[in-house]
Amino acid sequence: MIYLTLFYTFFLIGLFTFGGGYAMIPMISEQVTSHGWMELSELQNFIAVSEMTPGPFAINIATFVGSQTGGIFGAVCATLGVILPSIIIIIIVAMILNKFLANKFVKGALFGVRPIVLSLILSTAIVFLFKAVIPYNGGKISTFNIEAFTLFIMLVSLAFIYKCKRKKAMNPIVLLLISGLFGLIIF
Repeated sequence: MIYLTLFYTFFLIGLFTFGGGYAMIPMISEQVTSHGWMELSELQNFIAVSEMTPGPFAINIATFVGSQTGGIFGAVCATLGVILPSIIIIIIVAMILNKFLANKFVKGALFGVRPIVLSLILSTAIVFLFKAVIPYNGGKISTFNIEAFTLFIMLVSLAFIYKCKRKKAMNPIVLLLISGLFGLIIF
């Protein structure tokens, strides 16, 4: 019976809270303490651990509360309960969106938005590049950071050469790892 209660409680939490995992904290606190699954101080510790643990907060806290309350199967039930509403909503939206994507006006609008999205991403990258290469300290521009600029040129060159040789883009994770390695060497 505890497994069904865990699933149902976290299903309702996942269904009726909007704004991300942190918006769920009041509802989770109220539900967990009202069911007597744990004291508020113990829940606060779980919340702190959930914030530090990699992954979405809502899934982490549901897993922690479920495992504390019903063991491994309790963790599975609580986690499924909190993610199932999102999965259902995404499937419904995807089904509806597929019908709209066939519309020529929607296709045209999406085609028109592409350059704007590209320019926003590019402008953000340029701002980050300039902040890394030319640091700004309280009203004064600091000296040019040749190491950061060199690292940038090396990484862009590496990605470009890889793309030309292999005819496909480099895996972003590999590029991040290489960036970290180059950063350790240069700095």
